[in-house]
Amino acid sequence: MERVLLIILSLSVMAVMILKKQRGKRKPSRSLPPGPRGLPLIGNLHQIDSSKFNIQLDQLSKIYGPLFSLRLGFKQAIVVSSPKLAKEILKDHDIDVCTRPPSLGPLKLTYNGQGMLFSPFNDYWRKIRKICVVHFFSSKRISSFSSVRKSEVKQMMDILSGHVRSSKVTNLSELMMSVSSGIICRVAFGRKYDEEGAERSRFHGLLNDSQAMLLSFFVSDYIPFLVWIDKLTGLFGRLENTFKALDVFFQEVIDDHLDPNRIKQNEDEDIVDVLLELKKQGRLSIDLTQDQIKAIILDILVAGTDTTAATSVWVMTGLMKNPRAMAKAQEEIRNACGNKELIEEEDVEKLEYLKAVIKETLRFYAPTPLVPREAIRSFSIDGYEIEAKTIVYVNGWSIQRDPEAWKDPEEYWPERFLKSEIDFKGHDFEFIPFGAGRRICPGMSLGIESVELITANLLNSFHWELPEGMKPQHIDTEGLPGLARHKKNHLFAFAKKRF
Repeated sequence: MERVLLIILSLSVMAVMILKKQRGKRKPSRSLPPGPRGLPLIGNLHQIDSSKFNIQLDQLSKIYGPLFSLRLGFKQAIVVSSPKLAKEILKDHDIDVCTRPPSLGPLKLTYNGQGMLFSPFNDYWRKIRKICVVHFFSSKRISSFSSVRKSEVKQMMDILSGHVRSSKVTNLSELMMSVSSGIICRVAFGRKYDEEGAERSRFHGLLNDSQAMLLSFFVSDYIPFLVWIDKLTGLFGRLENTFKALDVFFQEVIDDHLDPNRIKQNEDEDIVDVLLELKKQGRLSIDLTQDQIKAIILDILVAGTDTTAATSVWVMTGLMKNPRAMAKAQEEIRNACGNKELIEEEDVEKLEYLKAVIKETLRFYAPTPLVPREAIRSFSIDGYEIEAKTIVYVNGWSIQRDPEAWKDPEEYWPERFLKSEIDFKGHDFEFIPFGAGRRICPGMSLGIESVELITANLLNSFHWELPEGMKPQHIDTEGLPGLARHKKNHLFAFAKKRF
């Protein structure tokens, strides 16, 4: 409490000093969209709850309209909350807002933005993105990882069968994170770090700390001269420790791949193999450093694990809250695949209703609800002049629940996607779970194929029941802040063997 009082007092004193300096020097106000009034120095920061940011922005849009402004410390921000304005931003003005707002946590963990997700828009980003799209996320490469996905899903099924035999309740949130990290680790590193023991604890600790630091609130991101607050609260020290631990881990991974005596666990090349081979052959337009390789694999590890796990959990949440949709999805799978004990990827292509369920989950629960951008130059939208360096939030949560774009948007109804041309590939701006434009997620196909295979097998082989005394309406839908919006409270259910 004493620290909090000290911070509040310091902010108040500094605010008064700044206001005195600004008297008589005010410039004409800029043409900005309407928005809530802020306080001196901190603007609207005191009104922000990071765990409900997308929902808060949705509520503000109902007051101030589909385009409104916020002031976050020294940074100006605008929020877009309609498909029409999203199209203007992500298509018509894509080049104007094609960079990421810089943030201390992501920049530090990605070696000053040398990965793909958090790199500023420049020639380096174009080259890194091209490397990732061509060598990691092409249809051929994604197909080559099918045996990995199948193997990890088979292991998941074995775990669930054990739960059935012992009548043990399943924590689906933990299980989905385990299978997702298993897939991504084998794809990226050629091996898992999810086995029992100290190595497993170390890996999960690094993954959790990385996710936390990537989305942590640093005061100095918004009020630069208050960096001492980040140091005082211990956040800066935690970031340094996380970076050092990650660097040691990634160096071990690279050294292992460079070892001529290494015994590979998979026949196919993993992502680190590909990067090191490309570097060795000099076939790239840039000379990759080891730090750049580490930044790229951090992007893939965190983003790939997070989105796949979160989406899979929300799919099961949506179906368990809607037994009618659950029964219909199971009926489709079982009719199409007969008595197969393990659904394979070629089987999934026949499952139109399951694909509609996944799309409806992406719309309704929005595992990645916000598309953050930053203006690299000034532009006009809806009659307002937006200056360079303005943060631009495209709120997918609002857009995908817009009553002008969707019938009964507050209802979970997978049927809306049957016979529909609407897709998530960035051309339909009422449905942007992976973003759109230059910054659209290039790994969406890898993630979707994993989610489809995981959920198809969960629904095919098992009947699902809630813990005793719990009803579908009791399942909460609160989310957590992060690269992906995870369910706040874990999803528990009893699996009963179908066969």
